[in-house]
Amino acid sequence: MTQAKPGISSFQSHLSWWVLGCMVIGVALGTAVPALPEALGKLQLAGISLPIAVLIWVMIYPMMIKVDFNSIRAIGENPRGLFVTWVVNWLIKPFTMYGFSCLFLYGLFRIWIAPDLATQYLAGMVLLGAAPCTAMVFVWSTLTHGNPAYTVVQVATNDLIILVAFVPIVSFLLGVSQVFVPYSTLFVSIFLFVVIPLVFGVATRAYVTRRYGQQYLEETFLPKFDGITTLGLLLTLVLIFSSQAGVILANPVHIVLLAVPLVVQTLFIFGLAYALCWFLRLPFAIAAPAGMIGASNFFELAVAVAVALFGTTSPAALATTVGVLTEVPVMLLLVRFANATKGWFSHD
Repeated sequence: MTQAKPGISSFQSHLSWWVLGCMVIGVALGTAVPALPEALGKLQLAGISLPIAVLIWVMIYPMMIKVDFNSIRAIGENPRGLFVTWVVNWLIKPFTMYGFSCLFLYGLFRIWIAPDLATQYLAGMVLLGAAPCTAMVFVWSTLTHGNPAYTVVQVATNDLIILVAFVPIVSFLLGVSQVFVPYSTLFVSIFLFVVIPLVFGVATRAYVTRRYGQQYLEETFLPKFDGITTLGLLLTLVLIFSSQAGVILANPVHIVLLAVPLVVQTLFIFGLAYALCWFLRLPFAIAAPAGMIGASNFFELAVAVAVALFGTTSPAALATTVGVLTEVPVMLLLVRFANATKGWFSHD
């Protein structure tokens, strides 16, 4: 019997503890050495953290190597996964985020959150709900062994829809007539998290295949990246929580309260998209990324818009920050759930 690699097996089996440890380390680091996250925070391009961008490249580069453009051409033969992504992300998600936020902020949590403060928190949550994820989806897709070519198309079409749908949806739900969208953030994000890694991935695939063959690529080259995605995730957690240490320690109660509707929304949207894919008999490699895209958020865009509309220290900006803090741990739980329920789907 062939034994699994003990280091990787043990590491992955205790991933939840590693995640918790990295969150604690991040807060401790940001508290003890605040100059470090402040210095890293200044390394930005159009509001996007360059250190986190580098870590995301590390995480999604292996997946981009797997993208076969012949597979992309075949996506038109099975567009149902795209329809699920579009419907859930744009016709359902922003409105359920609004509904869950109102339920908790104005109803269940009204004892602890004043109405005027709840209105500002609601604005930040709506911004999150109207901005489906761009970068981290590739990570979740990798961890669930999603179809890389299909995921690229799902993300690319989402980004195109953001250009025309984000402002009308936010304006309608918030009653704000002038919504300033930093399109530089949007375009830079697409360039950093889709175009650059895709170009390098495709170039790597072409070079390795041409020089060593397809079998070497799949059986020898790609396995060398095992564990890289998870390590990148953990380092990302340390960076995120170190940069938000002051916010966490200054607003512990409200952060916990805001996290509740955000987590409920994430679970609901993932469950809806996942169930629709199951109903439509889509393969798991399409269903898992479809659920992940709807569940996660383009938090860079949401934070940038919240700051532009309401200010850096506003409650709306805080709400979008809580979205950043809750997303990775919750999405990792959904990755585990998806992998555990892989048998529910066809695999062709």
